[in-house]
Amino acid sequence: MNRPTKPRRRSLIVTATATLAAALVLTGCATTSPEPESTSIGSRAVDTEFLADHDLDGLDATQVIERLDTMPVVDRPVGLIASVQPDALVLTDDQDRETRLPMPEEEVYISVAPYREQTHDCYFHSLTTCLGELDNTEVHVTLTGEDGDVLVDEVQQTYDNGFVGVWVPRGIEATLTIKHEGQTGTAIISTMNEDDPTCITTLHLT
Repeated sequence: MNRPTKPRRRSLIVTATATLAAALVLTGCATTSPEPESTSIGSRAVDTEFLADHDLDGLDATQVIERLDTMPVVDRPVGLIASVQPDALVLTDDQDRETRLPMPEEEVYISVAPYREQTHDCYFHSLTTCLGELDNTEVHVTLTGEDGDVLVDEVQQTYDNGFVGVWVPRGIEATLTIKHEGQTGTAIISTMNEDDPTCITTLHLT
């Protein structure tokens, strides 16, 4: 069906904007920003003004992850994308600014959204936008290394976003098992490479 020119252009603009927003959520990418005011953390420069603008000043990657991932969904900052990657927490905002906080040298943060009915594709966990099915739900989490060593064995509650977070030693592959109300799901996770996923949404409880 033919449509008037102006509405079609508006539709194309809306579609392009939505596509760009989705790309930001999935990849944590942002456009180049002006030279920021910065301080050095390790070998990286961190934009302290950026962090202050989002009430994150003085926090390292571990503390920012803890604050944002445990925050009620309705309170999460609008216009901020926090992408958890193996080597850095990449923060971008709606002013085309970006800064990176280095992750701990010995650990990687893996976020898991166990599900029963519905899930979504994810690669690098977005602390402010990713949503899982089972929010505020008690689950039993076990992480077992290839050598059989049990690295995690505890009851946790998924956050308001439906995810549970696990700090995993670098340089390993391990089996993650989650149990809930008689159902069990497993997933293989890896911290061997700098581009390994940090967002696990394939753990199906059956």
